[in-house]
Amino acid sequence: MSRKLRWGVLGTARIVRKSIPALQETANGEVLGIASRTGERAGEFAEKHGLPQAFGSYEALLESPDIDAVYIALPNALHLEWILKSLDAGKHVLCEKPLAMSAAECGEISRKADETGLKVLEGFMYRFHPRFQKLQELLAANAVGDLTFLHVGHTFDAGGGDNIRWYTGLGGGALFDTGCYCVNVSRMVTAQEPAHLAAFGNYRDANDGGRIDTSIAGMLRFPGGATALFDTGVNLERRNFLEVTGTAGRLYLDNPFGLLEEDSVLEEHHFGQETVYHEVKGANHFVRMGEHFADSVLHGTPLRYDLADAANNARVLEALDAAARTPQPNRTAASS
Repeated sequence: MSRKLRWGVLGTARIVRKSIPALQETANGEVLGIASRTGERAGEFAEKHGLPQAFGSYEALLESPDIDAVYIALPNALHLEWILKSLDAGKHVLCEKPLAMSAAECGEISRKADETGLKVLEGFMYRFHPRFQKLQELLAANAVGDLTFLHVGHTFDAGGGDNIRWYTGLGGGALFDTGCYCVNVSRMVTAQEPAHLAAFGNYRDANDGGRIDTSIAGMLRFPGGATALFDTGVNLERRNFLEVTGTAGRLYLDNPFGLLEEDSVLEEHHFGQETVYHEVKGANHFVRMGEHFADSVLHGTPLRYDLADAANNARVLEALDAAARTPQPNRTAASS
């Protein structure tokens, strides 16, 4: 294998406008090509980003001996198929979140990765930003005392029309698009899996039939006693925050999932005392994730997040989706 990881990109979704320049910026990788369903569209993206190769089908890219690893930027419901095909073609895989639509699908991917000896990483890029290293340092130093509540909000307006988020067959909806971040960060901060959960959703007609979630409010109760409250939506005003509260204080991050290349702050609050602003250097979390993945492939070092973690996240998303779609009996003050 070359001294740099040679990347190919499957798909021309909007996210590649950020991810391709980031992968090009990595010290240990280079992007050699992109594939789309048509050669014309692939050619447009290749020209725009200065890539030497364009492929008119995903299969053609996977057949290329010039590609070591693929970054998959396809709709959620297509992840399983193309991860498995990529592994069968001998390519390592970095896939956009969520890795798959169920824990069972994640299990298929894990078995194929074990069989082929290839690396697979779920692309929750926010986890590689220095803000979360600082957050975990403060939690380890008992800055908030006993962890009690997490509050996470992640919403934006996806618009209407043919946006893939309005197709059930493509794995659309708020929970699997933005809610997956809320679940993932809650599990990461608590370092536990939820013991109980509840969810309530709002729905609209999907473009391809059925009903699809526009927004979800959920609650996760962890064995250690912490409760995570989250709300997420793809038809709402943009909001993006994380608040971690304990018996001794509170930590707050604005825009935790956004790309912050400029310096930012992590707020620390303690019962009427002056707020402490921890300055965090800016970073491109796509770059850091790409370098971590390439380092793992090139040098055989373990990935920071394994496929069991991806399966656990998917398992919680499945349970939340089922809970939100199942009417629960109401208990009001009048009926108690």
